[in-house]
Amino acid sequence: MSTIKRFEDLEIWKMARDISKDVYEITKKESIRYDFSLIDQLRRSSGSIMDNIAEGFERDGSKEFIQFLSISKGSSGETRSQLYRAIDQHYIDESEFQNIYNKLINVSIKIKNMMSYLKKSGLSGDKYKK
Repeated sequence: MSTIKRFEDLEIWKMARDISKDVYEITKKESIRYDFSLIDQLRRSSGSIMDNIAEGFERDGSKEFIQFLSISKGSSGETRSQLYRAIDQHYIDESEFQNIYNKLINVSIKIKNMMSYLKKSGLSGDKYKK
C-alpha cells in the first residue's frame, strides 16, 4: 500500500464524497422537498461518512482512525436505512435507490477492509513517532 499523505487521496473518502453528492441530488427532487427531517438526516448521515474518514485520518493515530472508520461505517448503514424510508414514501425510484444503495454497500466493505488492514499492520501513526 502506498503512503497516503492526505485524506483526499483515500479511495474510501472519494467514494463517500460521491455518495454524498448523489444524496444531495435526490434530496433536491420535488417529491421529497417537504420532508425536511428526512432530507436533513440523509444529508447529515451521508456527509458523516466522508467527514469521519477525514477526521480519523487527520488524528494521526491508527487506533483513532479505526474508531472513526467504525463511525463512518455506521453512518453508511444509517444512510441505507433512510434510503428505504425515501423509497417507501415514493420520493425516489428503484434505480435511484439501487444506485446509492450499491455504492453504500461497496464503501462499507472498503471501510471494513481498511479497518482490518490497519489492525493487522501494526502501524501506530504519526502521532506516536519520536
